[in-house]
Amino acid sequence: MRPLAVINGVVLGSCLSIAVSLAAVMFVFLLLGADHPRLQAEFRPLLSSMFIFFGMTAISGASFYSLLTKRRSSMSLQLAMWAGLLATTWFYVS
Repeated sequence: MRPLAVINGVVLGSCLSIAVSLAAVMFVFLLLGADHPRLQAEFRPLLSSMFIFFGMTAISGASFYSLLTKRRSSMSLQLAMWAGLLATTWFYVS
């Protein structure tokens, strides 16, 4: 496996684990939301974070698959993954 595919796999695994963890937290929020009104203020940021990381998982998964199968679209998908990673970083830093 090429080094770029390994890095892409790390990004894919990290994004997937964060997305699944946020989905589990969302499930808990939905269960406890009526009893704890403080959680409702955190619902919208949690939902946006969950969608961001599921989107990053889809982009990095497509990029990883294209690298492994040596498709022509692998460079454009790599650029999309790196742009998504930079956009995600910018979203949380700013």
